[in-house]
Amino acid sequence: MIFDEYSVMSAITFDIHKFVKKLKSAGFSESQAEAAAEAQRDYLEQALDSQLATKLMFQELELKLTEHEGEFKLIKWMLGIILGDVIALVVKPLFPIV
Repeated sequence: MIFDEYSVMSAITFDIHKFVKKLKSAGFSESQAEAAAEAQRDYLEQALDSQLATKLMFQELELKLTEHEGEFKLIKWMLGIILGDVIALVVKPLFPIV
């Protein structure tokens, strides 16, 4: 099996050759070390593909948030009014009108 010096994955670099050398120096046979390196590379690729957000995902999220910007402003105003009413209700008994 031929290994590149570096296997480039989504966001990290995994040095397969160095990994195989370390496994061989720890007592693994050539075929065991190569199989372990392949398994590690496959696992990292799968983990990165399933868990890292892409630029496209961020653009889609930004678009969705922009679509709802008006709703967010309305909610902000409503919460401000409700908070003001609650404060007025709490403070009113402290200052009775004579």
